[in-house]
Amino acid sequence: MAQETMEGINPTRMELLKLKDREKLAVKGHSLLKEKRDALIKEFFDILDKVKGSREKVEETLKSAFEDLTAAQVIMGDLAVQKSALSVKESVEVDINSRSIMGVVVPVMDSKMDEKTLIDRGYSFADTSVRLDEAAKKFEDALALIIELGEIEKTIYLLTAEIESTKRRVNALEHIMIPKIKSTVKSIEMRLQEMERENFVRLKMIKSTIETDE
Repeated sequence: MAQETMEGINPTRMELLKLKDREKLAVKGHSLLKEKRDALIKEFFDILDKVKGSREKVEETLKSAFEDLTAAQVIMGDLAVQKSALSVKESVEVDINSRSIMGVVVPVMDSKMDEKTLIDRGYSFADTSVRLDEAAKKFEDALALIIELGEIEKTIYLLTAEIESTKRRVNALEHIMIPKIKSTVKSIEMRLQEMERENFVRLKMIKSTIETDE
């Protein structure tokens, strides 16, 4: 099966030189994109290990926190727990910056959460169960973990999109563009050789005609 060639290319030496330069650039670009793809994939799997551990920590912490909260509701009653919850003030600050991974801009989330004592939470510990205190502490820990997990999962999402995009570009160069350029170069070289042979035969015929006339 004949390889597809590029359209609209004149079979001249100038075009041949341009195509060979273009082929070199395409091959170099292909090599660089493969390196980028491999580096992104490595980074992806490194972060994937982190997200697995982070998800497990969040799930475990939230499960334990809800168990303590349920126990506090049984001991104190729902209304007392709700009243205590309403007295707690928000104390989380999140700064979102960014960093670059092989040209992919990913978020860097810096959360600031003050360590709270029983008094800092705003409710009276004299009227509350120790299980409510334990639940509050675990929910605070879970929130910090969730912020960290959000950064990791967003990074994975962005890396996945870039890996897929880079793969498509690598495949397009490897299976379409470079073969097409190579085929066009070969076609032009064959055409130029054919034109040279035709010119040689023509010149030989002219020479023969001149010699015959003499």
